[in-house]
Amino acid sequence: MKTIVHFLLQAALLMICLPLQASQSAAPPKVLKYAFLVAETGFDPAQTSDTYSQTVTAHIFEALYAYDYLAEPAKVRPLTAAAMPEVSADFKTWTVKIKPGIFFTADPAFMSKPRELVAADYVYTFKRFADPATKSPTWNAIEEMGLVGLKELREQALKSKKPFDYGHEIEGLRALDRYTIQFKLKHSRPRFVYGLAQSARSGAVAREVMEAYAGNTMAHPVGTGPFVLKDWRRSSRIVLEKNPAYRERYYEAEPAAEDAEGQALLARFKGQRIPMIDRVEIAIIEESQPRWLSFVGGEHDFLDRVPPDFVNVALPKGRVAPNLAKQGIQLFRVMGAESAFTFFNMEDKTLGGYGADKVALRRAISLATDIKREISSVRRGQAVPAQSMIVPHTSGFDASYKSTNSDFDLPRALALLDLYGYVDKDGDGWRDMPDGSPLVIEIANQPDALSRQYDELWQRNLNSMKIRSRFVHGQWPEQLKQARAGKLMLWTLADTANSPDGIDQMLRFYSPAIGARNYARFRSAEFDAIYDQLQILPDGPEREALFLQAKRIQAAIVPEKTTVHRIVNDMAQPWLIGYRRPLFRYEFWHFVDIDESLRKQR
Repeated sequence: MKTIVHFLLQAALLMICLPLQASQSAAPPKVLKYAFLVAETGFDPAQTSDTYSQTVTAHIFEALYAYDYLAEPAKVRPLTAAAMPEVSADFKTWTVKIKPGIFFTADPAFMSKPRELVAADYVYTFKRFADPATKSPTWNAIEEMGLVGLKELREQALKSKKPFDYGHEIEGLRALDRYTIQFKLKHSRPRFVYGLAQSARSGAVAREVMEAYAGNTMAHPVGTGPFVLKDWRRSSRIVLEKNPAYRERYYEAEPAAEDAEGQALLARFKGQRIPMIDRVEIAIIEESQPRWLSFVGGEHDFLDRVPPDFVNVALPKGRVAPNLAKQGIQLFRVMGAESAFTFFNMEDKTLGGYGADKVALRRAISLATDIKREISSVRRGQAVPAQSMIVPHTSGFDASYKSTNSDFDLPRALALLDLYGYVDKDGDGWRDMPDGSPLVIEIANQPDALSRQYDELWQRNLNSMKIRSRFVHGQWPEQLKQARAGKLMLWTLADTANSPDGIDQMLRFYSPAIGARNYARFRSAEFDAIYDQLQILPDGPEREALFLQAKRIQAAIVPEKTTVHRIVNDMAQPWLIGYRRPLFRYEFWHFVDIDESLRKQR
């Protein structure tokens, strides 16, 4: 009897201890915490174009292809596609097979069950950009792909004022069978695959979801990707978690043989299932100081761009400060495939227009813009002067090219203003318009500390020409809406290339992109013709010569002052492993890991 009782007591104790031991041994979730410096706008791929929203959508949705995480130069590889596309000799027909067994996350729109990704989903995804009701800011980029029949289908909806006919089959977008999609293009597009390798924009969406959440699709992203949205407090906090039903996908990459860092990362992670982290928590911190302090205090694991105010503290002489190096803080420094630019609204009654007097005013403002001072005082040396809209690491970029875009020449600026009648006509010390009305330049900006430093530069530059300035402050998402609507005189923004093709940056001058990325609302038949020809030509000397023509048009008419190409300095805590700054993509969360043992040491 005693033996039986003793056995039962031991069994009971074992039952109590086993769950306790299991809970103690279970690894805590790996959480990546960092901050966006600008608020998001939402998470519908067809309705977003800003970097911060697209950073999120790129991890929820999946395009047919993606850029290799470690390959330099950039290399496209299959993502949801089974293989690279079959391409006709004239680059007009592209046929893609999709991998079976890829599923959208379970959602009430699917009766709370997963639903398989099929070719028809990509047909629907691309058609949504053409639907006038979507109001896509990136429709122009899809339009320029030249999908046969898509533009006409949009025009039919606009003309009839009836709902867009998604059921109408067009030659340019066809699901040949459940897992095969075919794209037919009006013109040769040798680099068409780049447009299929942008999960942030062309990641597959499901029609059931878009219709179930009609009017609120920005808040209900449902994709096939490695992460799902768990919590969103607009302009404050974004939380994503690892997709529990994500397919078996493993770390693969092809770094160059001479890329020691890339080879080391591949050796460490090759074959590991991704994503390797469990959760991503993003705060929106627009002010530089709290964003910096949250990182150095260990609250955040990653710092997306060291704030210019703290470059000298963090990176004296371009190296990690000794006190940070002792903590194991990592630096990731790269010349970005990006630029900062100030657009001039070509439809504005003061700055806009194509007459010699208007061109002279924009040139004068450009010539009086002291870029070297901006780089040294505000950017703390973390940029180089830009010569055109074409950015480093892309076709069309020539490091030896020099234009007046980067010139700082105040005497020439003043001479232009005098020559074209922008003089003080009423004796108050300020220049007036040629017709005698006051000359006032309105500068749009944001109400944060860093933006105020740019305000001071603007005021200094304009004061040097005796031109009045007025500042219009607003939150970034609202300013973006105003810019697209043509309601801002000028605004300074930044743009990052999403492919190795320099033509991507030229959309800012392409007339069909007015209302979207052509913030300047610039119209030039000559520039449009160059853009169209660049789409068709294969890479080579003839294409590079056209890039040069486009750059000369920018320098001559000045619809935009491209100010700098930025040097990007990211930092990470020692426990964040595997990060590399993406050049032409926004995805990286699923390629990094967190070493909790190193975090505990901190």
